[in-house]
Parts: sequence; C-alpha cells; structure tokens
Amino acid sequence: MTTEAKDPLAGLDTIDWAALGHAYGSAADVPGLLRALCAADEEERLGALGKLYTNIFHQGSRYEATAHAVPFLARIAADTSLADRDAVLGLLAGLAIGYDEAHLPGGVDTAGWRSRVAEFVARDPAEVLAEFDRFVAEAPDEGERRAREWRRQMFDCAYEQRAAAAELAAYDAVRGEVPAVTALLADADPGVRAGAAYVLGWFPEEAAGTLPALLGLLERETDPGATATALVAVGLLGTPGDAALAARLRPRLAAGEAVVRWAAATALARLGHPARDAAAVLAELAAAQAEPPSSGATGVPFHEGDLRGYSAASLTLLADRHPDETLSAATDGLAAAASGPAVFPVAAAALRLAFGDERPTPLPPFAELTPGQRRLVGVLAELDEHTRSWVNFLEIVDAWGLPRQREALRAYAGLPPG
Repeated sequence: MTTEAKDPLAGLDTIDWAALGHAYGSAADVPGLLRALCAADEEERLGALGKLYTNIFHQGSRYEATAHAVPFLARIAADTSLADRDAVLGLLAGLAIGYDEAHLPGGVDTAGWRSRVAEFVARDPAEVLAEFDRFVAEAPDEGERRAREWRRQMFDCAYEQRAAAAELAAYDAVRGEVPAVTALLADADPGVRAGAAYVLGWFPEEAAGTLPALLGLLERETDPGATATALVAVGLLGTPGDAALAARLRPRLAAGEAVVRWAAATALARLGHPARDAAAVLAELAAAQAEPPSSGATGVPFHEGDLRGYSAASLTLLADRHPDETLSAATDGLAAAASGPAVFPVAAAALRLAFGDERPTPLPPFAELTPGQRRLVGVLAELDEHTRSWVNFLEIVDAWGLPRQREALRAYAGLPPG
C-alpha cells in the first residue's frame, strides 16, 4: 500500500529557480507549475503538465532545471490524495530518457551513455570544431557540403556539452527516485502501477531490486494494460539469453488477452527468445503489424502507445533467424498503418529489415532486388501525400538511398505515375 506524502512540495522555495535554466531561459516559472500539478482543478493540472513538457522537457531535451524538478514530481506521483499521478510518472520517464523510441527495442545502454557523455564534456571545443570543419571539407558534393556547413554554423560546442551533462543529470535524478517509484507497484490505481513499471524499465543499473518487484507485480496483477507494461519492462531489464527469466515469461504467450501475448512476445524478442518460442513470438509481433492489440483503459505507455511501431522495431531483433518472415510482417504493417507519423517507425524498421543497417551504394536496379525488397518499395511508393509531406519520412527513405520524390520512387519501382 502507498501512503500519502505529507507535503510533496516541501523545500520547493529553497531552490533558486530563477538562477536555473530551461528551454525558455529562467526556470522561475517551474515552482508555480509544480504547485498547479497539485490543484483540484483538472484544467489547471493538465495545463501545468503541458507547460512542463515544453520547458523542462522541450522536444525531448532536458535542461539544468530538469533534475531539480524530479524529486517534487516523484512525491506528487506518490501522493494518493492527488490526481493524474500516472501522467506525472509519464513525465518522469520522459525527463529521464527523452523520447523512448530512441532506446527501443534494446533498452537504455547506460554504460555507453555515461562513457559518451564523459568523453564529450572533457573534449576541447576547439578540437571538436576542427573535426567538424574536416567533416564539412570532406563532403562528396556541393549539396551535402551546404548541409554540413549549416550544421557546423548551428553547432555550439559549449552549449552541447552542458546539455549532454544536464540530460545525464536528469536521468540520474530519476534514478534516485527508483525506490519511491518501485513502491508504487502496489498502488491501488492500475494506471499508476503501469506508470511505475514504465519508469522502472529504463534503469538497468537498478535491476537487482526492480526486476524481482516487477515479477512480483506480474504474479498478482489483473489489469491487462498494467500486466503488459510490466512484461515489457521485465524484458528491457533482463539479461539477453537469461533462460530462467524467459521461462517465467513463456506462459504469457498463451494469455487470453492479446495485449498480454504481445507484451510477452516483445519481452522475449528482446531477451533473445529460446528456439521453442520462435513461432509464437514471431506470430504475435506479426499480428500486431496487421492489427495492434487494444491495451484497454490503462494503456501501454511504451512507444507512446504505438504498439505497431514498437512491434516493427522488435521484429528487427528476430531478423537474423527469420529474415523473410520479419520483412514480410513489417511490410504488412506499413501497408496497414495510418498516414503521417504512425508510418515512420514501421517504415524505418522495414527498410532496415530489407537493406540492413547501411544504405546500399549504389542503389541496385529494381529488378535485382529480392521479392521482399521489391514489395516493400512498392508499398512505400503507394503511401499518401500527407505521409510524404513530412521531412521525417523523407529522411527515413533517403537514409537507404531510395528516391525522395513519390514519382521518382514509382518510376524506380516500374509503377505508373500516381
């Protein structure tokens, strides 16, 4: 059972928020927003939450003030007298890792992250900029040179070093709240239990304590969304190849709820499923490409609830054993996905399954592609103009050397003009 925090905002005014920075400069507005999160009025609470998503978490970035806000958010999430605690847990996860899509399907590589930040912040800015100048000079053509030059002009090394340190500090601030978040696995609200499981899935350094707690939750949980979220978190925290853990998750592949079967398959794919589970894991991930399972009222917060996109990413973990089947399933998902941003993760996964991690140079003639590659290109060429109007999508296509323009792509595939 959770207990009410006596005062979730104790100590708020001891911090010099005005001296701290966020996306819009001084963080003097943060205390008022944290107080508004505790308000009785729903509109006031949700408005404050939205503003925190734009200032201490701006388009995935975290800032100097972010880590200072974390303890208060954790206590708000733990106070059972307050509302929207599941949403506050979602914000906490974002403050720790940014957009979770960047860490899926493998989970957070904390050792690599810490090493990269330590190396980067220790570098001489002049050395970094000289390296950037060489990058510009080595551009293969004028168009690429201009693009690199623009990136060079926009790059502020000192700012980027501070930002890298601030983001890792935010992650560690949320890590410091892991014991309090773990306690919320026993909360009466299934949304809070799911939110707590979601947060815990991003801290592999704490797995010795959190993994048993999540497995304990699975033994007693009855809500499908919370069960599915806990299963995915267990998969992210477990060690790949852990046969004993895989054996504990295996029975969930036969669960009555489709979302629980999907979550078990997602977890087992990340753990490196035993051969005996291969058909069931592949079948569940492929089924989610055709029609993602409903996650019910509680929902599954991973990948912003986009289970098709997450499933497509998970299929890449099975590609070495099932190359044709995974590509076919991802292509099915691309054909079935709604237009716009929902297409992006599926398209990226399908292209990776079709062509590998690096763009083919030069792009082979269409006739020399495999049947699976040709089918994928054909589906890409049929996508609507709304999807193609997004720069994000064009960059995904361009990363594998395919024509950006729809008519050029259709011509490459031997299709008539759209």
